[in-house]
Amino acid sequence: MGRKAQKNDSLPGSLDMLILRTLSLRDLHGYGIVQLIQQSSGNELLVEEGSLYPALQRLELNGWIDGAWGVTSNNRRARIYTITAAGRKQLDVETRKYAKLTLAIARVMGEA
Repeated sequence: MGRKAQKNDSLPGSLDMLILRTLSLRDLHGYGIVQLIQQSSGNELLVEEGSLYPALQRLELNGWIDGAWGVTSNNRRARIYTITAAGRKQLDVETRKYAKLTLAIARVMGEA
């Protein structure tokens, strides 16, 4: 039996970075973003709709992603999101902050 993804309380602070990273791989609709994050994390991360869609709206308002109506592979109408050049720059910023934070935590935990 497959393992069910668990809601992760530390996700909100990292959600923008995870969405930007996912969209840096390919353009996707909301459900595709959720699936790819879940699959990429080995089913450890679950992004809920209540978190995803406000985050997508925020990223779009910041100019980090663009959304346009399109058709999915299942022939369904959906908003397809694309990372922008500004979004790629922000992903670099977020990635550096993440690396710095995880190193600091590893030091405190005695692992670095």
